[in-house]
Amino acid sequence: MSLTIDITGLPYERISFCPSPLAELGAALHALSEPGHHAGLHGWATTTTAALKPELADRLHEADFMWRSTRSDFLLPPQPRETLAEELDDLDRMDDERYVGAALEISCSTQYADGLPSPLVDPHSRRRALDLAAARGPRQYAFVERMLADPTGTRAWIRRLLEDCDDAFFADTWRRVRLQLAADARHKTELLRRNGLADAVAAVSGAMSLEQDAQGSRIVIDKLVHGRTHTEGSALTFLPTAFGRPHLIALHARGWQPVIQYPVSTRELAGTAPVETVKLRLEAVAHPMRMRMCRNLARASYTTSELADAYGVSAPEISRHLAVLKKAGLLTTQRRGRYALHQLDVTVVARLGSDFLEAVLR
Repeated sequence: MSLTIDITGLPYERISFCPSPLAELGAALHALSEPGHHAGLHGWATTTTAALKPELADRLHEADFMWRSTRSDFLLPPQPRETLAEELDDLDRMDDERYVGAALEISCSTQYADGLPSPLVDPHSRRRALDLAAARGPRQYAFVERMLADPTGTRAWIRRLLEDCDDAFFADTWRRVRLQLAADARHKTELLRRNGLADAVAAVSGAMSLEQDAQGSRIVIDKLVHGRTHTEGSALTFLPTAFGRPHLIALHARGWQPVIQYPVSTRELAGTAPVETVKLRLEAVAHPMRMRMCRNLARASYTTSELADAYGVSAPEISRHLAVLKKAGLLTTQRRGRYALHQLDVTVVARLGSDFLEAVLR
């Protein structure tokens, strides 16, 4: 599974790397809502949450469906500005139908990529949004009902909420991270100019790649979702974030300019296991026989015949199981004369849990 952005014919001048205060505020709000996703931000999240006034914390809880599981698309500006106020002004110029559709697309719609009509104008979308909101509790239902009845007033309420977050904690946070984000954006822009898009995309994330063939050019993002979009007639914007890991967010709704929000590199971002690799490894260790074999292989190196003797099965059967473990990258093999000695790569196995979690959160 993957998410594909068709960039055929897109000139490099229309590909930009730039930090966005609104996108970073959205990422920060997500980290506050789901601190378990962001172990490296535990100290910041704890301190910030403890300092929030109860009234502001209550309002954030009321609206957190727009950033808790992922991000509503209007929180990922295609044209970043210098200040949060400028980006909020841009947001104010968005029409109600588009704004409300984006606000409710995550938790009040199950067909994000299909470009369903706005619930402000389509009765079916409206009923569906209210039904899904009701399943999440009376508080979200009341908020969605209010947004559908009074979009202008609700939009003003959301803007005040974001401005109050800026006053309470984000302005100081933004001062501390914006130079790092701007430096990362400059570095990626220089890579794009000097080395080309393939190197720039690879530097953004190991989960991204550029594919080029006779049909055109595509950016492919290795995620546990399937989706397609294109940049025809628009542009492509990359937004660095200090709050992102392990998430790699891609705006790919129909009719919207594609935007990718990526976590800036840190020393702990050593590698990103492809989703298919994680799947192979989980399947490899899930088999009862291979799980028993791992007990031996974790402790010492064994030949095929030694394992066959230990488990009372044929050497060809052991070889088949070893081949599965090896294909999944879970074994190391050394030759000693005519013997091949196999051993479990405990470093790779130790990463399996975190690789799986990163794959599902990406």
